Amino acid sequence: MHFTNAKGILSGKSGYYGMNIYRGCTHGCIYCDSRSKCYQFTHDFEDVEVKQNAPELLERALRSKRKKCMIGTGAMSDPYMHCEKELQLTRRCLEIILANGFGATVQTKSDLILRDIDLLSEINHSTKCVVQITLTTYDDDLCKILEPNVCNTKRRIEVLEKMQEKGIPTVVWLTPILPFINDTKENITSILNECIRTGVKGVIDFGMGLTLREGDREYYYAALDKYFPGMKAQYIRQYGNAYELPSPNAKELMELFQKICKENGILSTPKVCFEYLQEMPDKYTQMSLFDL
Repeated sequence: MHFTNAKGILSGKSGYYGMNIYRGCTHGCIYCDSRSKCYQFTHDFEDVEVKQNAPELLERALRSKRKKCMIGTGAMSDPYMHCEKELQLTRRCLEIILANGFGATVQTKSDLILRDIDLLSEINHSTKCVVQITLTTYDDDLCKILEPNVCNTKRRIEVLEKMQEKGIPTVVWLTPILPFINDTKENITSILNECIRTGVKGVIDFGMGLTLREGDREYYYAALDKYFPGMKAQYIRQYGNAYELPSPNAKELMELFQKICKENGILSTPKVCFEYLQEMPDKYTQMSLFDL
């Protein structure tokens, strides 16, 4: 990893802001879109860029906001990758969010988030906090291939259980679904059954498939050659160089997904899930003392 002083930390529009404390990742997920060349990395993806002044930037930014809102993290780089255990920048940012009366939503694959469950609970009690967990495959042996350097699915489900015990709402990212690999009824049903059991508020899926861009595609195809011999050729025949790679079973799987979610009162479209994630409770959207 290497350290930098960033010029800013928040992005987005009034009402919801996102932040990435780190740039790059060490989880090693074979399908990671953040590896794509369009994001213009000037360093190796695993050589994580650490925005060491993130807490100071966040403190300054939140003090200047006219209204309280939700602050999200984890969209591009996991805020709980390995270096966070020592650096604790994510924890410091959560402390600042709590102290300034903002809400938080955190997206991760890592059980390191349990270290901060006290803060997440306090934020949720004071305003609103939502924890987002990615689940792609119910098979832990397959999980070790797809997401090799982070805790397995079973452990992530335990994270959902712990959040449920604390009354912290959760959203699951059921994506990507990889054609010919985890695009089965058994996989989707097994994950959704755990979502039901652990009281998940919403599940996000973008159509039961995968997206590939330059940079990401090459890394993914190298993993296919290593772990699924012959499958790269199958992908090329089926999809060419397409950006969107829907599963051949997409229609059937989406119907199953929507049916299970509807029957169990789970939010199930990206639009509705994002609205929930970004919505700050009305009583907390008043102007801050800074503006009085």
